[in-house]
Amino acid sequence: MKKLKHEAELFKAALLAGIEYAEGRKAVEFEVTDSASDKALYVYRLLVHDKIIAPMPEEQVGEKTIRHRLASWHAHQLPDGHPLLE
Repeated sequence: MKKLKHEAELFKAALLAGIEYAEGRKAVEFEVTDSASDKALYVYRLLVHDKIIAPMPEEQVGEKTIRHRLASWHAHQLPDGHPLLE
C-alpha cells in the first residue's frame, strides 16, 4: 500500500464527500457523536455495496486500510491540478 502524499487531507475530504453521498442517498443519518472510524467504515461499506469502489479481502479491512482506500477513491474524483494531488 503506497502512501499518498496528502493522505490525511484526502481522507478528511473523502469522509466529508462520503457522508454527503450516504446522507443524500438517504441510506443513513449520522449523529454528531459517531466517531470518524465508524463513519469511514459505513461509507466504505456503502461504496462497496453500490459498486463504486472494489472491495478488499475481509481480513484486510481495518481502519488504516479503509482510510487509504477512501483517500485513493477521493483522489480519483479530483480534477487534474488540484492542490491535494501535487
